[in-house]
Amino acid sequence: MPDGVKLAVIGLGYVGLPLAVEFAKVVDVVGFDIKSSRVKELAGGVDSTLEVSSEELAGASRLRFTDDPGELAGCNVYVVTTPTPIDAAKQPDLSPVLSASESIGRVLSEGDLVIYESTVYPGATEERCVPVLEDISGLAFNRDFFVGYSPERINPGDKQHRLPTIVKVTSGSTPEVANFVDALYGTIITAGTHRASSIRVAEAAKVIENTQRDVNIALINELAVLFNRLGIDTEEVLQAAGTKWNFLGFRPGLVGGHCIGVDPYYLTHKAQAVGYHPEVILAGRRLNDSMGAYVASQLVKRMTKEAIPVRGARVLVLGLTFKENTPDLRNSRVVDIISELEDYEIAVDVYDPWADPDEARKYAGVTLVESPEAGTYAGIVLAVSHREFIAMGAKRIRGFGMSSGHVLYDLKYVVDKEDADIRL
Repeated sequence: MPDGVKLAVIGLGYVGLPLAVEFAKVVDVVGFDIKSSRVKELAGGVDSTLEVSSEELAGASRLRFTDDPGELAGCNVYVVTTPTPIDAAKQPDLSPVLSASESIGRVLSEGDLVIYESTVYPGATEERCVPVLEDISGLAFNRDFFVGYSPERINPGDKQHRLPTIVKVTSGSTPEVANFVDALYGTIITAGTHRASSIRVAEAAKVIENTQRDVNIALINELAVLFNRLGIDTEEVLQAAGTKWNFLGFRPGLVGGHCIGVDPYYLTHKAQAVGYHPEVILAGRRLNDSMGAYVASQLVKRMTKEAIPVRGARVLVLGLTFKENTPDLRNSRVVDIISELEDYEIAVDVYDPWADPDEARKYAGVTLVESPEAGTYAGIVLAVSHREFIAMGAKRIRGFGMSSGHVLYDLKYVVDKEDADIRL
């Protein structure tokens, strides 16, 4: 650890909390979040995101939590891990990261360093965040204070690829600062670091990681739609194609979450700002955003084919979170399926043992059922491959359907091909 570091992490969500816990193994850390309820639960040894265990929190003796921005004073390295969402018009919403910059600006002193981890478009750190720090603090950039950028690579729910075992990209506003930032992260990242030549390069590297995944999934989604029309099972095609050494193993599905479904809009925003209209990236976004409506329409068509009345029918959706084995509801595209089915005047019940009922109501507008009722549903959509659903098996899942006839749509290949009526 570089000498004299007094570190603060601003934002204690999926990214900030694991980072604060790791840094607290080597230095004293102040963990700040604007949500008092979040600070209270963490101080009580509970992480509702399930990214950090109670044992890990209890062992982080050098980490203290606060919702008082005044307690940031006295630190000299500030790491910003606030979210960077998009607004209703799918434009970047930098307000959380700019608000964090304002809080830091009020306590910033000469010689301090501010490191941003939030995903942004190339240039945002120096063009948007730095001016806020200068205006609030009255200090001069690269003379009185310095800035680094080290993009987060957290994968919610992944217990194999965790913060220390993922290579960390680092950068700084001067060569000396870049070396310092790299050495700082090198104390906690066992997988090693990659020092980028500039902050803009590091920002661009982050935003294209998820853009690449988004475009690749869009291709497979389009192929799934095509193969459905051709009467070919998509998974069988992908398994056959996957026998080639350089075939990429992407699967069709809903593309949500705070990263893949959001980050491409940051890149396209910047592209359009400099007069370039990105075609492939936006086409991929449109296609992926349309998959919820496609799934709903396919279910309705199959119900109609099976002479199952659609209007007034009850459908069970299994899973609401944006991916398996995590309570993360951010930008879940399962809500698109629900909304589309409701447009057909179908009553939709949603069951998800991972999602918090209050969060589901607040952020997704969905009231979860505590337990699905057997023999009730005309349609069942396996939307998320939670381990609980895999453990249920096809027979129990089918048991939720009406004995007179129902349709099982498996989006995630949870059950065998012969046990599903439709697969994506």
